[in-house]
Amino acid sequence: MKTPDRHVPPAHPARLILILSLAPTVGLGIGRFAYSLVLPDMRDTLGWSYSAAGFMNTINAAGYLAGALITSKLIARFGLAATVRWGTLASVLSLALCALSGNFFILSFARLLAGLGAAAGFVAGAALAATIAQSQPARANFLLSLFYAGPGLGIVASGLVAPFVLQAFGPGSWWIVWWAMTLLAVAMTVPLLLAPIDAAAGVVTEGSARFALKPVVIYIASYFLFGAGYIAYMTFMIAYVRDAGGGAVAQSAFWCLIGLSAFVTPWLWRRVLARDSGGVSTAIILGANALGAALPLFGHSPLLLAISALVFGVAFFAVVGSVTAFIRFNCPPAAWPNGIGSMTIAFGIGQTLGPIAVGAVTDAFGSLSYALNVSAAMLAVGAVGAAFQKKLGRT
Repeated sequence: MKTPDRHVPPAHPARLILILSLAPTVGLGIGRFAYSLVLPDMRDTLGWSYSAAGFMNTINAAGYLAGALITSKLIARFGLAATVRWGTLASVLSLALCALSGNFFILSFARLLAGLGAAAGFVAGAALAATIAQSQPARANFLLSLFYAGPGLGIVASGLVAPFVLQAFGPGSWWIVWWAMTLLAVAMTVPLLLAPIDAAAGVVTEGSARFALKPVVIYIASYFLFGAGYIAYMTFMIAYVRDAGGGAVAQSAFWCLIGLSAFVTPWLWRRVLARDSGGVSTAIILGANALGAALPLFGHSPLLLAISALVFGVAFFAVVGSVTAFIRFNCPPAAWPNGIGSMTIAFGIGQTLGPIAVGAVTDAFGSLSYALNVSAAMLAVGAVGAAFQKKLGRT
């Protein structure tokens, strides 16, 4: 493992972090979340139940969990920069595999690979971004939030492409969308391969520290609930919008609003993220996330759905940033990779169980409203739990 050497600050930290943010842009914004845009067409064409559709995100989350478990070893063996790049390339390959076959097992493997690649790129990228941001302590939280805005770019880009490809080519064209997503991901991966992030990784030196789990059990549980709760909303909301009569424009607008809200996050939450107050910052943001997830339960109007997308989005992208800030405030730099990895594992377990469980509930009761009920409830309970997390002694 590696820790920051404050004597060798990286050049152009904001630019380097923005380039690093392309890893979660590809791995999460496109690799994971674009599935929601093609899920309705895949479900209709391939004859899936909601449980089968949810399983595709469960297997993706299982890959993410496995990736989180092994990424620390990959970092120790190959370094931060190489782990970011190879993880992102694995995500691009998974998108191409999704376009090649409608076979359930091949698609499952592709989604598993997408999760593995996304986790490697995200955990290594977050550790590297935290290291780079620490070179400017006064702006560290703002610089970190730039990294976590990455998935928003992927969501916006896929939202501007996928619904209209489906509309243009008609039912059964889900595989064409996956090819379009592959080309989009390739274009976004090129800067990551060419940028001097290896030099940025040079600001670290050898060393590692253990991350103690016992003092943060309640915080980990809250992050687990976030993982289980947010994924239900992100998996099934496009299907919900479509079932409510929303066409390609409505689906694209809803998805893009979620993505665009990521770019507001660094400014909207900067004071909250700068608070060294235990789990309170995460609790505030998770509470807003729960509110956004609950709003569609009160009606199907375009205005209400738009507000839901915006509120959910601005909080959703900030939760992960608040967790990284918590690690940075409460742990020594040597423990950051292990701390981020441990939190990512808890998050991964939650999002592994969430989609298939909520899909089964939807199949049992016959309405996607139940999925949103469960999603909002888990996020609300997670917010309450995070509020009880106290500051740690940084040793």
